[in-house]
Amino acid sequence: MTVEDLCYADLVEVGQRVQARRLSSVEVTQAVLDRIARLDGRLKSYATLTADLALAQAKQADAEIGRGTIRSPLHGVPIAVKDLCHTKGIPTAAGMPIHKDYRPERDATVVARLREAGAVLLGKLQMTEGAFAQHHPSMAAPVNPWSAAHWTGASSSGSGVATAAGLCFGALGTDTLGSIRFPSTMNGITGLKPTWGRVSRAGVFALAESMDHIGPMTRSAADAAALLGVIAGADADDPTATQDPVPDYLGGIGEGVRGLRVGIDRALIAAGADVDMVRAAEEAAAVLTQAGALLREVNFPSPDEVARAALPLCAVETAVAHEATFPSRAPEYGPVLAGLLESGRALDGLTMAKILLCREAFRGQLNALFRKIDLLIMPAMHAAAPTLEEMAPARRTPEGVQARIRLTAPFNMSGHPTLTLPGSKTASGLPVGFQIVGRHMEEALLLRAGHAFQQATDWHQRRPPVD
Repeated sequence: MTVEDLCYADLVEVGQRVQARRLSSVEVTQAVLDRIARLDGRLKSYATLTADLALAQAKQADAEIGRGTIRSPLHGVPIAVKDLCHTKGIPTAAGMPIHKDYRPERDATVVARLREAGAVLLGKLQMTEGAFAQHHPSMAAPVNPWSAAHWTGASSSGSGVATAAGLCFGALGTDTLGSIRFPSTMNGITGLKPTWGRVSRAGVFALAESMDHIGPMTRSAADAAALLGVIAGADADDPTATQDPVPDYLGGIGEGVRGLRVGIDRALIAAGADVDMVRAAEEAAAVLTQAGALLREVNFPSPDEVARAALPLCAVETAVAHEATFPSRAPEYGPVLAGLLESGRALDGLTMAKILLCREAFRGQLNALFRKIDLLIMPAMHAAAPTLEEMAPARRTPEGVQARIRLTAPFNMSGHPTLTLPGSKTASGLPVGFQIVGRHMEEALLLRAGHAFQQATDWHQRRPPVD
């Protein structure tokens, strides 16, 4: 296996090799650190690199494995986390210069669980300011490894780039309006937005707490299953984290989709997505049908009203999250996040009540749909592979923003889990993704379906032209 092949190997495979002592964690970690040193000056995916810590953790993992102790499938595997997850003693800025000197006194729950699982922390991944739509003007944005002229997705941009470019074996991202799904499809990786409450948010900078979801970003569904199995579960530090037991996601990954009812709303997709996104969704449906799933034509509840309600709800909750520093330190904020905060502070109570009622109505409609089907196929975005010019702030009209979040934000509002997978390419060879949506707490079904799709296709094995 070449060094490049090693850096692109699946997380689960690397874990198995390290735990069988066919590779050392130190060897693997150094290979990835060397790749980061060679490539990340261009790609800019890392906000903070913790090389010394990573090598020390790798050495500890090798020693523990040598004594016969294996903590989890992640033991000895180098991963990275989005820079809004608190890491004890390590800068945690959430993409904001205002927090550049902040060093938490304790780990976020998800980081603590990764440490307990024996994972090796390579560093903190770059992100948009405060996890909203744009990078702060003073910070360099990550670069799409498939094409520097194209968007990387927001806000988990660094997580998408690093995972796609072989600069980690998996990462944590967060999703409030689409921020795991956008960078997953733009960078050609697998991203899981779990059910709201499935993963603790304790110690994670909030954007909008009732819409924030923390989840794995990896190169395969099996790798996402391994990561989710470590970070999911109840947490005394987060009363909203569900008490439901954590299934063996990885152990059940190969159970397939035979007999599962998979829904698709072709009229909705055709009216709200471009030809590349429509093709990816249709081809995914065909692959799952060939694997034994039962395809059902459905009428999806209109996403328009709930998608329009998502942004003002996000604005209000973001204003709460930033109350200690905005507006008192408003000049230190970038214009896009500042504009969101100002709009949130101005929203009236009557409008807020209507938003919450809209949300509950949509959630009820979606739950009713899932009594007829087990899974739902949707495009991951309205348009495949937008360029940086197309995404420039000057061209971001309210209509354009609503079109982009129309097929993602509804599932943040409802809390349903979604799995995004690469499933096609544009004429110029850029990745195109689709998402599978499931019932609350049924991530296991999503991961089984994703794995079945990836067993039958090789889209997830494609590598960007960065070497």
